[in-house]
Amino acid sequence: MSTKDLLLKEIDQTPEYLLTEILDFVQFVKNKHLQEKIEITIMSESSLAKDWLKPEEDEAWKDL
Repeated sequence: MSTKDLLLKEIDQTPEYLLTEILDFVQFVKNKHLQEKIEITIMSESSLAKDWLKPEEDEAWKDL
């Protein structure tokens, strides 16, 4: 049984009054991971910018 199947089974057995809290937690975890990806992207951009700003790069991409 997959993790998703196990989660769905647990959700089916969970009382309605707890489902809002579970939904909040799932959304929190998804947003947390999205924020981490954004932060990594921003950090990578600054470290790669020095290479992007070289004249050789402009020359290589000028025809696109």
